[in-house]
Amino acid sequence: MHRGVPPAWGRTPGPALSPPSRRRTRPEDVTGGTTTGAPSSSSTLPSLVLRMWHQLGTETGHRVLEIGTGTGYSTALGAHRLGDASLTSIEYDPKLAEAAATAIKAAGYSPRLIIGDGLLGDPDGGPYHRLIATCAVRYVPPPWLHQMKPGGRILVTLSGWSYGFGLALLDVAGPEEATGRFLPGYTSFMIARPHDRPPRQSLSLLPGDERPTRIDPEIIGTWTGSWVAQLAAPSAERMGAGGHRILSDVATGSQARTMPNPEGGWTVTQRGPLRLWDQVESAIEVWQQAGEPHQEGFGITVSASGQRVWIGHEDGPGWNLPI
Repeated sequence: MHRGVPPAWGRTPGPALSPPSRRRTRPEDVTGGTTTGAPSSSSTLPSLVLRMWHQLGTETGHRVLEIGTGTGYSTALGAHRLGDASLTSIEYDPKLAEAAATAIKAAGYSPRLIIGDGLLGDPDGGPYHRLIATCAVRYVPPPWLHQMKPGGRILVTLSGWSYGFGLALLDVAGPEEATGRFLPGYTSFMIARPHDRPPRQSLSLLPGDERPTRIDPEIIGTWTGSWVAQLAAPSAERMGAGGHRILSDVATGSQARTMPNPEGGWTVTQRGPLRLWDQVESAIEVWQQAGEPHQEGFGITVSASGQRVWIGHEDGPGWNLPI
């Protein structure tokens, strides 16, 4: 058996698996001029894929829905572990789906593959015991909850327009009810296209109200600091580095920018209907008062009234996700 598949995953007979090869786009590969824009999909590190399948906690007989077929490597792992009939995988991009289907078939597997919007799940194929997402989302899509069996689990990365990340494992109690914790580590995925921010024109930094900051702006560039800032200002995009930070709200045009003060500390300039830095600053202070925990110190509650990420316990300080 291939070293990428541990012995515990050898219950369903099947061929050995190999991680997908890395393919670089060379100039001669591009026809019709230059290629511009931002990437919308990427190949996930094979060790991360394997770890997430372990974190999902699948058992023989479980039916699993995978959101994001990608290269097909994760899908093949799931089919190897559970059998073809127990796995459904959804891919948004038709070209990626076609390539993945070819690779999965070549590896000797034939799970159920769907081309469509993974955020809508698979209403015709549920209910499922487990759901694993290889893309990030701004909030847990409600259709996923409706397609899970009570007691099922969802493993998904929460992110946003400032690209903070937290990998959460949720226990589903019902169609509109789930709770979970964020897991250790540093997991990130590209955000699902329907959840990505809309296109932005060039940003003009305009005058506004100035005041000293109470926190070092550099903290919102750290792994968990950026996560907390995003929770506090979910429709803002984060730019800059060091003491020079910019927050631009996609929805309202509000801005906040910081810069070092020659006399010490930092100054923030804010304009627009949202005081973005006020929101972020207060959230960072709450997090600092809690001891600056990593994402694993956070949890999430999903209910009919909304979705909330909290620190420590459900009654602790928290922020609503933008549904």
